[in-house]
Amino acid sequence: MPRTTRNPLAGVFGKYAVPATITHVEPVTPTMRRIRLETDQPIAFPYTPGQHIRIQLKDPLSMSGILRPSETLRTYTIWDLSPERRTLELRVHLYGGDGIGLRWAHEARPGEAVTFWWPQGDFFTREAAYHVFIGEETAGAAFGPMIRALGASAEVYGILESEASEHDLPMPGTRPLRRVHRHGAPAASSRVLLAAVAELDLPGNAGAAYVAGEARTCQLVRDFLVRERNWPRTSITVKPFWTPGKRGLH
Repeated sequence: MPRTTRNPLAGVFGKYAVPATITHVEPVTPTMRRIRLETDQPIAFPYTPGQHIRIQLKDPLSMSGILRPSETLRTYTIWDLSPERRTLELRVHLYGGDGIGLRWAHEARPGEAVTFWWPQGDFFTREAAYHVFIGEETAGAAFGPMIRALGASAEVYGILESEASEHDLPMPGTRPLRRVHRHGAPAASSRVLLAAVAELDLPGNAGAAYVAGEARTCQLVRDFLVRERNWPRTSITVKPFWTPGKRGLH
């Protein structure tokens, strides 16, 4: 197990903090960066594709950290964990705004030390006849590892929205998700994504759906699947990652 440390936030965000070093940073799309972290010993904690880590971006013992502990961390989905479990990769979306997460994503450089809290979250695939993935750029970072873990034989459908084709995040899998583009339309309460969902040809409602991204869009998509396609709510897993004006949503 990698060296771990206790922290005043342990009771809130998990048991252990893990030290790591940034070893690689590069763009994947104009609004997405690949950031690779490496630990000095193999990571022994359990992990299910789709889960996230929380990276410590501000001192939790500072006055602001004590008063607002949630504002010291930001959450990032693990894109890939190496077989030797010493290296993990993130796909970090360079969203709009000026928060600490955006600054870190822009300024992260190889050689910098970071501390992260080991995986949390219940956004991962379940047993089903087929799987449907629906979301935009921020959802792609979670969908990639989830689809990869399903394997080539899985029946996969879905839609990924982005601003334009150059913003499309490359995804694993032998059956590509349909791509749609906003071209300046709002990503919040996205009518572009909802219209594409209405056109999606699915083999009934016996699958599992995973809807992620902007919170209001997620609600619109879930409601459409339930009301118009007769999907059971229990078959739809929703993960809101962001919504305008609200930080630290997930």
